[in-house]
Amino acid sequence: MPILSRPAPPPHPRAELDRLGDEIAELSAHLDGATARLLTLVREFDSRGGWNTGFSSCAAWLGWRVGLDLGTARERVRVARALGTLPRLAEALARGEVSYSKIRALTRVATPATEARLLAVGRAGTAAHVERIVRSWRRVDRRAEVRQARRQHADRGLHVYEDEDGTVIVRGRLAPEVGALLIRALDAARETLYRRTRVAAGATATDPAMAPPTRAQQQADALALLAETALHHEVDPGAPGERYQVVVHVDAAVLADCEQPGQSVLEEGSRVSAETSRRLACDASRVIMRHDDDWRLLEVGARTRTIPPALRRALLNRDRSCRFPGCHVRFGQGHHVRHWSQGGPTTLGNLVLLCRRHHHAVHEEGYRVSRQPHGTLEFGRPDGRPLPHVPSAVPVAADPIHALRAQHAALGLRLHARTACSAWLGERLDVGWALDVLHPRAVGPSTC
Repeated sequence: MPILSRPAPPPHPRAELDRLGDEIAELSAHLDGATARLLTLVREFDSRGGWNTGFSSCAAWLGWRVGLDLGTARERVRVARALGTLPRLAEALARGEVSYSKIRALTRVATPATEARLLAVGRAGTAAHVERIVRSWRRVDRRAEVRQARRQHADRGLHVYEDEDGTVIVRGRLAPEVGALLIRALDAARETLYRRTRVAAGATATDPAMAPPTRAQQQADALALLAETALHHEVDPGAPGERYQVVVHVDAAVLADCEQPGQSVLEEGSRVSAETSRRLACDASRVIMRHDDDWRLLEVGARTRTIPPALRRALLNRDRSCRFPGCHVRFGQGHHVRHWSQGGPTTLGNLVLLCRRHHHAVHEEGYRVSRQPHGTLEFGRPDGRPLPHVPSAVPVAADPIHALRAQHAALGLRLHARTACSAWLGERLDVGWALDVLHPRAVGPSTC
């Protein structure tokens, strides 16, 4: 007589939910470990200038290449840089023992001297506890800052003078609030000039031919934009407008062919390259002066705009922003695809909108732009290679979770559901007492 076995009872719903919870916790620890590796790569990429392929910063490159919004990208770069000097926090994240949310908060205040104490806070408390302690920690730091305010105000000063080669040197010291105002203004101007968004156009991430400006050069360009904007809005409305014009004297032959001899100088006498004059002539007011063989002035023509206002409006309406691959800066200059001095017409079909940075790149850095018969624009690098419009796709494993677990196992990491669990047992958090114990500058009870 056959013996019939009874079917196994279905698993208890609670046990199934516990299993799902453990899987979530374990995978989260794996993701934190992977985030640590990602931040290490970002830090190395940032320090070696890998983003210098036409982008203003590592955060801007992350926005284009990875798809992060600019605020999130900036925070990733900030944390990555901070972890470079905080090895204990970096290791805890790499081992999945402390979540990225806690690490992000701790890196706002941690220093090599306080790192160990703050790591203990991260392991013992929840993310909410860490945030509260970090906020209070920063309040204690502010007390020391107040003592410096009067001395900083007394030390303020600004020096502007011209060097022997005609460049202008700016050196100064500003009070913190004034300096913050200047930094914010420079940041805004730099964002206007160099902002990048993720679009279906751009160069490959590691293209060495892009030769971007350094941060100091970006700051200089931003300061130039601030000066132009201030004068445009008439900071000194009583002064004549001609006083603020930058005048370049350039021979017609030089405009037509950079190899031709002739002058290309600022009104004050400082020489600029012929290609710089061609760039400025793309979109500026021009006055034609005729001289005899002895350079005596014979005739001065009326001042005209290279690009008339109506045509400029049409150009802005059509292009909307800089057309250089990977750039969507709205503030731009009209560029003649074929320069007007070489017979190129000032028509919509021969114009393209470029931001200041990429207008300079096309004229002075060897980049090329051409309009194809069907109307599309093609950009080329200085070495002649085309500039791709879409970044190359990154291959992804068919089972990325399995690949992540295998990678961590190869590194010797044994991550499980309790790896990142905090040691908090539910007791009330006394932030004042915690700061008195943890903060090196705490004196007496802390108010939070």
